[in-house]
Amino acid sequence: MHDLYHELKKLAESDNYPFHMPGHKRNTTSTPFEGAFRCDITEIDGFDNLHDETGLILDAERRANKLYGAKETYFLVNGSTCGVLSAVSAAASMGETILAARGSHKALYHAAYIRNLDIKYLPYKMNSKYEIPEAYTAEDIRPYLPKDIAALFITSPTYEGKCSDIAEIAALCHEKNIPLIVDAAHGAHFGFGSASGINRSEKTSKDYASVPESAVAQGADIVIHSVHKTLPSMTQTALIHINGELIDKELVKRYLRIYQSSSPSYILMASIEQCMEEMEKNGTEYIDKLLNYRNYISEETSALKNINLPGPDEIDDPCKVLITDASGTMTGQQIYDILRTEYALQLEMAGTRTALAIITGSDTKEGIERLIEALKNIDKKIEEVKKSNIEGKSGNLFKNSNIAEIVRIRDIPPYKMKLSKAWNAKSEVVSIDKACGRISAEFINLYPPGIPIIVPGEVLTEEIVSEIKNCNDKNLNLQGIINIDKKQSAEIGVKVMVDF
Repeated sequence: MHDLYHELKKLAESDNYPFHMPGHKRNTTSTPFEGAFRCDITEIDGFDNLHDETGLILDAERRANKLYGAKETYFLVNGSTCGVLSAVSAAASMGETILAARGSHKALYHAAYIRNLDIKYLPYKMNSKYEIPEAYTAEDIRPYLPKDIAALFITSPTYEGKCSDIAEIAALCHEKNIPLIVDAAHGAHFGFGSASGINRSEKTSKDYASVPESAVAQGADIVIHSVHKTLPSMTQTALIHINGELIDKELVKRYLRIYQSSSPSYILMASIEQCMEEMEKNGTEYIDKLLNYRNYISEETSALKNINLPGPDEIDDPCKVLITDASGTMTGQQIYDILRTEYALQLEMAGTRTALAIITGSDTKEGIERLIEALKNIDKKIEEVKKSNIEGKSGNLFKNSNIAEIVRIRDIPPYKMKLSKAWNAKSEVVSIDKACGRISAEFINLYPPGIPIIVPGEVLTEEIVSEIKNCNDKNLNLQGIINIDKKQSAEIGVKVMVDF
């Protein structure tokens, strides 16, 4: 077959000697990475160029495009991050305004910084039961979509697997001639399988019957997929798809040349190509395996008294196994830590209420069984703690565990200065206890997924300061805070603007 992977393999097995980059010269004895090094090359004759593709890479992109059904599809070797940067830069001119969900990946904010954009936010919908961002409907968005918006930016699926109504949102945007950008980094597997794309309103079973429909098929103008997140491909591999006529594809290509490496990895590109071939040939089996695993986990944990794993009525993506202690005895971070240290199970992330495991069609039955058994054991331990009534280990950690209103609109901090100006402004570090009322000069976020608690140019309110302290007290992975050593205490500081 005449494709990138087989041509790389043929080169590796030939006597062609490399008087060119990279420096390892395809010498299989130079490092332990001999398998990868055999096929690691630069742009040499016969192997095309990602930034001006006319041969092997163009053919591979077209095959990927056929699989997803967009107008154009391009390979990304700098992850979905460079796709988001390129999409926003192509859709919004310098100084314009973009409408976005607050729960967007930090790449959106970096694009706004680079392009000097104003960000207008949709209502910040939060699921109070799990403390995760909620999905959006067209009616959520309609009142916030004036004609002077350069583009709408939505994350769907969210990190935790919630999907917005992209088809209706796309139709609404197109009524106003506004392009819709969908960060579907975690949705590269959507649209595959024998029963893919079932309508959310048709869900009546406790089991997952399919994966959701792809945002490409639902009419979004730009869709970014991280194929490495949920499909069998190497880290940093991603795709960007362009639909319709509202986005200038040549402008997207220009920014891809800017934001991607000028020395793209052929191994990563071959990995994307091989992943696409695998999904074309065996995509239905891959998705069926995922669904069977997910439903098996639900079945085996359904009788647990404390550990709760929300199903398709709450979480749209079967890849996302959200684990929470319904009794409020354990935080998500505690569940995450126990699974890692006591059971050697490394999860994706932890939040205040939930821990998140990602499963795919590449998992093994043995791994799934280990997770189920661990959750059963943790559930028993929680029950023992509740019965023992030991001070500090019993009782509910969360004030609002019995929530009447599951979805609430969270306040966004007051905006005082444009992101691009505030992030460049003169700053100082102050104790978090003295930060209330000051203007943030840095992002503070939980990572993963990288959604900001505060953005440069916003005011650190009492609520935000309390949230930062709460996340720190629960040992969550906070980025943007600074340790202040005072008599060996664990006091934290934040970067704020010097008064102006």
